[in-house]
Amino acid sequence: MRIIPVFTALLVSAFLYLIVFERDSLVAFAQGAPTADTDLTLEDTAAETEVADVSDGAVGVVALHSVAQTVDSAVILRGRTEAARQVSVAAETSGLVVSEPLRKGAFVNAGDALCRLDPGVREASLAEARARLAEAQGRVPEALAGLTEANARVSEAEINLNAARQLSLDGFATETRVASEQAAMDAATAGVQRANSAVIAAEAGIEASEAAVASAEREIERLEINAPFAGLLETDTAELGSLMQPGALCATIIQLDPIKLVGFVPELDVDKISVGAIAGARLTAGREVQGRVTFLARSADELTRTFRVEVTVENADLSISDGQTAEIIVAAEGRTAHLIAQSSLTLDDDGILGVRTVDENNIAVFMPVTLLRDTPEGVWVTDLPETVDIITVGQEFVIDGVRVAPTFQEAKG
Repeated sequence: MRIIPVFTALLVSAFLYLIVFERDSLVAFAQGAPTADTDLTLEDTAAETEVADVSDGAVGVVALHSVAQTVDSAVILRGRTEAARQVSVAAETSGLVVSEPLRKGAFVNAGDALCRLDPGVREASLAEARARLAEAQGRVPEALAGLTEANARVSEAEINLNAARQLSLDGFATETRVASEQAAMDAATAGVQRANSAVIAAEAGIEASEAAVASAEREIERLEINAPFAGLLETDTAELGSLMQPGALCATIIQLDPIKLVGFVPELDVDKISVGAIAGARLTAGREVQGRVTFLARSADELTRTFRVEVTVENADLSISDGQTAEIIVAAEGRTAHLIAQSSLTLDDDGILGVRTVDENNIAVFMPVTLLRDTPEGVWVTDLPETVDIITVGQEFVIDGVRVAPTFQEAKG
């Protein structure tokens, strides 16, 4: 009597097993389809392929007929933004600050006053220097008049001396008179020399007085410290009432328009970059900017052996700050390359990266490649012929010299 319940339990267990573990086979059996497992290879599903004959013992592979294309090359650098100019404006003279401070972040134009100092006695010093200049200028006419008078005395003494000599020759004058006239001539000549010295001294006094006036005026000009260029204040200007000494900081100003992108290129890629090349960058916030290379260092850094590259970018809205991280891309001369799937790459016995190709006799041949760029569509490789048949499936199962039966797939545009 217990056989039937046991038998029923076995049937239910078998049915549950089929439902859970053999569901696909059960459904196929119910639909009258074969239940044998079928593994589809990539060769069976390759789109737009022509079936190859492998009856001669050749190894079946899938290949791609690739034609080289010209692609834009680029050098990618990691860098940062840098202000075009940054200056710490300092005082050139001493004095108390009498101007209200400007707060950091404020925009100033070239020539705007940043700090003003108390003039003190500088105005009086300037007035004194101008008075001395006027006095020195008044001495010059007097000295010139003295020179004119001295020259006249020389002329008179020369006439008297010549007359005394002539009379002495005719016997009408003594040698004593000639000697007296010669002494008068020498005295007149000495007077001319003294007059010339007085003129020179007067002119020197004018120059000294003019220098004193210029110095006093320059000292007054230094009382107002102005912005050397348009930019943003990085610090507050000096506080009202603070005492400034020569060299004391008034404010720090930076220029952000245009702004520089600074990167460092390794020596292997330095020949790919030239001044004037188009360059772009992606900032950390995702913003993309574009400019041109304006500087390429000719001397490598002693530690890193890299070369400094500067790219100038417009920043009219001042939205790009100094010191932001940037990924810089510098355009280089285009190269011919092949676009292939990354899975097509393989290594030879020496560990060299390359691809397996099919020659005109359907023989597998390994060719080394250089990886140029990795993209979502595939990898760009160089060092291959203009046209080449690249094995994309099955390259790991053949070696150089093995005959293959390629099935060609259509290249993607």
